[in-house]
Amino acid sequence: MRRENQSSISEFLLLGLPIRPEQQGMFFALFLGMYLTTVLGNLLIILLIRLDPRLHTPMYFFLSHLALTDISFSSVTVPKMLMNMQTQHQSISYVGCVTQTYFFLFFTDLDDFLLTSMAYDRYVAICHPLHYSTTLGQGLCILLVTVSWILSSASALCHTLLLTRLSFCADHTIPHFFCDLDALLKLSCSDTSLNELAIFTVGVAVIVLPLVCILISYGRIGVTILKVPSTKGICKALSTCGSHLSVVFLFYGTIIGLYTLPSSSTSNDKNIIASVMYTVVTPMLNPFIYSLRNRDMKRALRRLSRRGIFFSK
Repeated sequence: MRRENQSSISEFLLLGLPIRPEQQGMFFALFLGMYLTTVLGNLLIILLIRLDPRLHTPMYFFLSHLALTDISFSSVTVPKMLMNMQTQHQSISYVGCVTQTYFFLFFTDLDDFLLTSMAYDRYVAICHPLHYSTTLGQGLCILLVTVSWILSSASALCHTLLLTRLSFCADHTIPHFFCDLDALLKLSCSDTSLNELAIFTVGVAVIVLPLVCILISYGRIGVTILKVPSTKGICKALSTCGSHLSVVFLFYGTIIGLYTLPSSSTSNDKNIIASVMYTVVTPMLNPFIYSLRNRDMKRALRRLSRRGIFFSK
């Protein structure tokens, strides 16, 4: 197979979703609706937290950043996918592909770190309620978010710089709807052992370690809840964790499903379906989880609705 230097690669070809041509219109409308729901739902969460003073707490501070991250994460891949489905122009430039890979990795890692910060928030709120306001002050919350951004940027930059040093073969067709790092490594004619080592080591740092921290936090929360004598106290404690746990299960469930699938070509369609769950469905469901399962958010929404009715008169 002919070998080309990466500088001579001007574009890649994204094959997109494994759907028949006559189904393109239906799936375009479906994914457009899901993307708009993701953007509008998460914007509503940010608006509610911004406008309602009762939601100016560490938990909702982290939630507002998570909502912004979900909008950005979905926007990295979905608009390009929709444009390709509508125009049938499936190419993406080399620079555009590398850029998409960077931001995809960045927002994935940022999502992970924010979920970990929210787990720590729930741990302090339930296990050390008397010290909650002093432990999780505004300074620490800002620090946790800042560190999350820095670590996510460093992780994504590490993978992206290693990607740019690779040469690609004459076949530059990506069997996916976005520039997936694993798919790009399979197209390379260079030695990708360093890239794979980085995926393993950095992956442990930004995926496995945060998951361990979340599990430890909820393990301590579980022990504390079991010590609560009243059923009412247990229900109140669980209600504050239910929304976050649901999002954690969605996030890590799709990641585990995506990266434990066999890497053979016969499983490529399943890989793409898992990626759709991860990049499209999960960010869309988060606003519903936090609005339907969270009393504070529902009350804030009612107050905002009444305020809107009042000002419209």
